[in-house]
Amino acid sequence: MTKITLEIPDELGEKLLGIGDRLPEFLALSLEQPPLPAKIYQYIVNFLANGPTPEEIREFRPTTEMIERLQTLLNHSKMGNLTLNEAEELAEYERIEHLIIMLKAGTLFKSEKGADE
Repeated sequence: MTKITLEIPDELGEKLLGIGDRLPEFLALSLEQPPLPAKIYQYIVNFLANGPTPEEIREFRPTTEMIERLQTLLNHSKMGNLTLNEAEELAEYERIEHLIIMLKAGTLFKSEKGADE
């Protein structure tokens, strides 16, 4: 087991003393963060929770911030400078993109099917 000595503010020290022997568990959980900032997931969930119409789903786009970050990640990947965290982040963006494409394709299919009937 690794032993770590830290200097922390007294207020934080008091809070950590309250955790007691659960500190390793607490630290492990705090390090297990999703690859993307919570606001990215929140943006997508908020959109879907509002019950978008098929047209709104077709028009759904990532934010400017998301596009810029994705471009940075893709550039790092092309240059071979992608860190492990960036690779996880890029993979998560790709998973989200795949789900959105599937959602859009399903919506387009339902619209076309309804028009033919």
